[in-house]
Amino acid sequence: MHIIPVIDLKDGDVVRAQRGMRHLYAPIETPLAPSSRPADVVAGFLALHDFREIYIADLDAIEGRGDHAATILALEAAFPRVTFWVDAGIGKATEARACLARYRGDLVLGSETLQDAAIPAAFRNDPRLLLSLDFRDAAYQGPTALYDDETLWPARVIVMTLARIGSQAGPDLDRLREIVAKAADRHLVYAAGGLRGAADLAPLAAAGVHGVLVASALHDGRLDAATLRQLQTLQ
Repeated sequence: MHIIPVIDLKDGDVVRAQRGMRHLYAPIETPLAPSSRPADVVAGFLALHDFREIYIADLDAIEGRGDHAATILALEAAFPRVTFWVDAGIGKATEARACLARYRGDLVLGSETLQDAAIPAAFRNDPRLLLSLDFRDAAYQGPTALYDDETLWPARVIVMTLARIGSQAGPDLDRLREIVAKAADRHLVYAAGGLRGAADLAPLAAAGVHGVLVASALHDGRLDAATLRQLQTLQ
């Protein structure tokens, strides 16, 4: 199981995400880092385990009130061995091209901000692209055609269940099985939201999930260094 740590950026800080209620997100307090500064939190993740990918949600960009472009570029410079997966609230193809040119890492197209289902299709052969299919409660967020037509998807697809982020509800296994079935063997599926700890990894693997995005379970010690080392040896 591929484990990808997550940092959510808001107003310059890493914040603790809770059930997709972004207006309530506050700067994170974690034993992994001395502050909520992005570089401190990334360094804390890397002290825990030699992660090669880290997911960044630029919440200011997603909500259309600025961005963390300078912060993300600084993280890429400070941590050259890490490939950052960046969700920068992309709505248009021109914005996607600009982000691919700006960052050296990978670009996440979040369905909740996409204005057109054709945008992922235009980039689906780009190896640096991921699609996030976003769900708020039971409702899919984004262009309907994008959800319905898996031929528009790139090689990697995230299933983002916003209501389960930072919760103890467990992964959205029914939804994940549905997406894995649609993806068949053409796409790698990643889960996001609800991971409680190591015990959730086997059901995810059984559902055909390739990897999982994690934040709270790492900060709270429910997914520890020993488990991460064991997972690495199994890959």
